[in-house]
Formats: sequence, structure tokens, C-alpha cells
Amino acid sequence: MKDELILSGSGGVSLRPWRLSDAPALGELLSNKKLQDNLRDGLPYPYTAEDGESYISSMLKGDKNKLFAFAIVLGDKLAGSIGAFRQSNIHSRTAELGYYVGESFWGRGVGTTAVKLLCRHVFETTDILRIYAEPFATNAASCRVLEKSGFRFEGTLRQNAVKNGNILDMHMYSLLKKL
Repeated sequence: MKDELILSGSGGVSLRPWRLSDAPALGELLSNKKLQDNLRDGLPYPYTAEDGESYISSMLKGDKNKLFAFAIVLGDKLAGSIGAFRQSNIHSRTAELGYYVGESFWGRGVGTTAVKLLCRHVFETTDILRIYAEPFATNAASCRVLEKSGFRFEGTLRQNAVKNGNILDMHMYSLLKKL
């Protein structure tokens, strides 16, 4: 089965469907404390290839109208993960964005390109009107990725999370579909 290339962006960054063969590389990316410190809880540490297989399987089986999850690749190397997750009820035309890029790819525009590609794809192929993200306020790099991708800062969610025993603020960013 041939991979469907979702979108290709600048600098050789592209999004493609996950492959089970990505599991070992995913394990290497996520077995990084600095990376996991900026993600939500629930990921095992160290992160193994088996953990990666489980995650990839769940993404491949997900409802394609609610889950838009892709591998971020730079050239032929797995660089990270990105997804938009449709919300429910009165928020059914809103999606939450989540992404990460492996440390060896930081500072190279990979995250910004991936966010732009995914948001364009979601807005062009679905009825979603709003995509939002909630990075930790201490994660300046992620906030900058969102700002460079056209997201607007909407406010600070004070004392909104507990991570590694620390009470953290989160920032709310959103991108709206142009109607």
C-alpha cells in the first residue's frame, strides 16, 4: 500500500500517515526527558518501540472524521508527531492541536511548517472552524511556533496544570478558518 503524502512544506518537512515501522524511531524521540517535560502526562519513560506500536495502532484505527494524526518527517527521518482532535457536543467544529518535534530537530522550523501544513489540511478538508492549542506558559518555543503559524494568543489559563509536581499556567492560542 502506497503512503498518502498529506502535504509537503518548506525545508523538506512533510506530513504522512503513521507506519508501524515508525515505532523504533518514535521510541527514540520520546525517550527524552526534555521533550516529555513539555507534554501531558501519561507517556511512559523511557518510551519503547512497543509503546510506539501501541500509539501508532491507535492512531491508524481512529475515526478519520475526529482524529487527524500524522508523522512529521524531515526528508526520510521521523521528526515528530502532530494531530488535531475534534471536540464534541457544542464544540464539534473545534479541534485541539497537539504536536512535538524531536530535540535533534529543534530550531529548524520543523514544528512551524508542520503546524501550518496540518491546519491548512484540516480547514480545507473538514467543517472544523477553530483549532486551538494550550502549551505550558513556560514552553516559549512552542508558543513561538504557534505565533509564527498564525495562531492568536487568547489568554493565560492560570494554575491550569500540575506537571512534575509544579503548578503551571498554560496559554490559550487559536487559529480560525477564514470564511
